[in-house]
Amino acid sequence: MNLLLRLLLTILRSVRRPRIHPLASSSVPFRVLPNDLDINLHMNNGRYLAVMDLARLDLMARFGLLGEVRRRRWMPVVGALTVRYRRPLDPFDRYRVDTRMLCWDEKWFYLEQRFVRQGSVVSIAFVKGLFQSPGGPVSPTDIVRAAGFEIASPPMPEAVSLWQRSEAAMLETPVHAAVEA
Repeated sequence: MNLLLRLLLTILRSVRRPRIHPLASSSVPFRVLPNDLDINLHMNNGRYLAVMDLARLDLMARFGLLGEVRRRRWMPVVGALTVRYRRPLDPFDRYRVDTRMLCWDEKWFYLEQRFVRQGSVVSIAFVKGLFQSPGGPVSPTDIVRAAGFEIASPPMPEAVSLWQRSEAAMLETPVHAAVEA
């Protein structure tokens, strides 16, 4: 129930906030609630992913895409992500998630999401995502145009390029059978 309430609050807040440029950063405040905790009594790593979804929804809404996404039946889909956890988020900590689009190619958007508590980054993630239409993936250029912008992608940051090469290498690694003891 907590996530459903957070979803509704995020949508209500996002549509009331000012519109932003596709390359601007969006910041959404949250608090660690008791049902966000794992057995170590800090925020569960799975909850980070759910909160990241909400922060990306805020970004999408503030670009002016919610109506187009609904009208065209586009679905945002995450293709890959990597998260670096630096410090735990403890019960009732206030934090924010800063989300920004780094770049895009012919198929994928690449975003950065940072969890920030009291001015300090506690976690950082790279996310690769796309929009899926009933007819297949929608090009990022078409998505940006649907939001009313005519801009080219910034160059891919070196960190994202390295992550993409690592992901490609992971896909090329043969799967090994379990070793019996």
